[in-house]
Amino acid sequence: MEVPAINLKAIVFVHWLLTVWGCMAWLPNSYVWGNFTVLAVGVWAIAQRDSIDAVLMFLVGMFLTIMTDVVHFGIYYPMSEVLLERGRETLRFSVGMAILNLLLKPVTCFFVYQMYRERGGDYNVNFGFPTITRNRDAYQSIDPQDQSTSGNPFSQAQDSKPAAQSY
Repeated sequence: MEVPAINLKAIVFVHWLLTVWGCMAWLPNSYVWGNFTVLAVGVWAIAQRDSIDAVLMFLVGMFLTIMTDVVHFGIYYPMSEVLLERGRETLRFSVGMAILNLLLKPVTCFFVYQMYRERGGDYNVNFGFPTITRNRDAYQSIDPQDQSTSGNPFSQAQDSKPAAQSY
């Protein structure tokens, strides 16, 4: 099944709009800073079309904002009852847009991961830590294996003319 190509500009624009609408009534500055910083990395990924690092950082940032958004909603949503007198419709709209933004982020992560693979990223994410394996398939022997010689590794190939031996 072919994954439809979604434009990165459209993804960043939709999340920017939902973040702006979500911040209208009840979310703290940490939510604003976190989400707009990740969207700035998304703009960087748009500007450098062949950068693997920009797309990977945008993907990791989206995963992190999923977790921080859940924490923000859990901590600050009960405080929004104080704001009910100020503007019930504005608060409900803002909460709805923030929750919609959170629900779209896993879908966005899927499409951004597809973009990461299209730009040449690995299937597995490597953070540059060295790994130790016992797989010796990648090693090359330093001894040249010549098929024309006999089983004795110390024998020399016979030339057509005899060479002078010096001792």
